[in-house]
Amino acid sequence: MNIEIESIMYPVLVLGGLGFVFASGLAYASQKFHVEVDPKITEVRDVLPGANCGACGVPGCDGFARGVVAGELPVDGCPVGGSECAEAVAKIMGVESKGLTKMVAKVICNGDSTKCKENFVYEGIEDCTAAALVRGGSKSCAYGCLGLSTCVRACPFDAIEITEEKIAKIIIEKCTGCKKCVIACPKNVIDMVPYDKYVVVACNNKEPAKVVRPKCSVSCIGCKICVKACPVDAIGFDNNLAIIDYEKCINCFICAKKCPTKAIEGELDRMKEAKSRKKLSS
Repeated sequence: MNIEIESIMYPVLVLGGLGFVFASGLAYASQKFHVEVDPKITEVRDVLPGANCGACGVPGCDGFARGVVAGELPVDGCPVGGSECAEAVAKIMGVESKGLTKMVAKVICNGDSTKCKENFVYEGIEDCTAAALVRGGSKSCAYGCLGLSTCVRACPFDAIEITEEKIAKIIIEKCTGCKKCVIACPKNVIDMVPYDKYVVVACNNKEPAKVVRPKCSVSCIGCKICVKACPVDAIGFDNNLAIIDYEKCINCFICAKKCPTKAIEGELDRMKEAKSRKKLSS
């Protein structure tokens, strides 16, 4: 019996002793190599949205907090947090925030299955990147949205949906401006626009009118009617495509009304809703 007890006790004592030695070593190491953390890093981290989306240019909110405290990143560098977050971070750092214009994603293509012709029927993986490898995608317009949900899967905020006509659509009120969809889109048909601007050139085609018009009924044809109609010179023209200067744009919607192909999209209802909310809150 004594032999059996000894055969059990000795291993227990040995393992216990080893555990004590290792624990003592770890405790010593934690004290010896302890690195003081600036309390401001924790404060900044606590006011961030916690999305860890990388839209600020560094991996994660912890990285952004360290960058701000180190003076390497601006206090208003978190697009997901918006102006309120920027002001909170600025207060912690003891500086003034210049304010942050909220940017949201926008699909700059309206060429859905009813408006843009298909060159062939794609039956591969439901992924835009995979489809784009097959002759640039099935759409006759080489610059068009393929509508195969790559951006939907990339969005961590469920702010994108695919319509029945097979084109991506941004749910503006859910969009945080993290740019993950912009990076994921292989056709480069998602762009960032100011939240408080309600017109966008919903076309990315750079081809001349005689080439693009037979492919898509809602393409920009380079007629420059919008350029001439804009009362504040907010529309330019480059590479066969109209471009809006949002710093000048006054949301008059004249360009959207004048565009003969409806390539310029105007969100009048969204602007009315925004004005209504602003009036109620004031």
